[in-house]
Amino acid sequence: MEHEVFVPVPAERLREVLDDPARVARAVPGLQQDAGAEPVAGRLKIRVGSHSVTYRGAVRVSRRDDGSYAVEGEAEESRGSGSVELTLRIALRDAEDGCTVTYDGTASADGRITDLPAEAVEGAVTRLLNRFAEHLATAATQGTDGERAGAGAGAEEQTPADLGLTEEPPAPERPSAFGADRPAPSHGPADEEDEEEDEDIAEAAHARRTMIGRSAEEVDHAPPRGRYAPVPAPQTVSPPAPLRWAAPAAALAVASAIVAVRALRRRR
Repeated sequence: MEHEVFVPVPAERLREVLDDPARVARAVPGLQQDAGAEPVAGRLKIRVGSHSVTYRGAVRVSRRDDGSYAVEGEAEESRGSGSVELTLRIALRDAEDGCTVTYDGTASADGRITDLPAEAVEGAVTRLLNRFAEHLATAATQGTDGERAGAGAGAEEQTPADLGLTEEPPAPERPSAFGADRPAPSHGPADEEDEEEDEDIAEAAHARRTMIGRSAEEVDHAPPRGRYAPVPAPQTVSPPAPLRWAAPAAALAVASAIVAVRALRRRR
């Protein structure tokens, strides 16, 4: 198997990452490291099409005399009896604005992975190698930025003290309420509630002002004003006395007339 990937990072920076097993372990996509195990050891899930196979094993990375890296690894299925053995060579070649990572190696496997289509397995391995190269480049870039940030911070810390230009910082000025810029008022539901609260405060202040100079008895018995004033009870209109007896009298007169008419008919 041969595969090449271009990354926008110098080859020397990638070599620094490959020389550090801990950084190599962080660059392996999806690797879950085991506590207390080798730096590049743990569980790795590989997705092939709609299937996924989880392996548990270890990988060793060593630098050769020609500047390339030898990768050897063994793993077994976490749920099954299958296993995988890998022998890989990683070579770095300088290119314009970066370098080219070349993979060359062989692998032997048995178990579930052999039941899957060969094209799907090859595509999954290719994606894994591409992501591994991208993670190596990211780790190299982060290391470069961290070194620059540390060097800049050290220079800033040493320069003022060495030159004797340290001065006491001026006392901060207290903000003034008269010179501060106030934002333009905006109207909305919250502003309407604030206006209602302001009106309540104004009513309470007016009530306190009207109570000044009045006796304690007058203040105690004075009715509340404003929105807290009691609501007067509705007045019921009662009919006058003559109208109150008009209906019974009319009913009595009608009944008397009916009785008189019936008596006259019987006499006839």
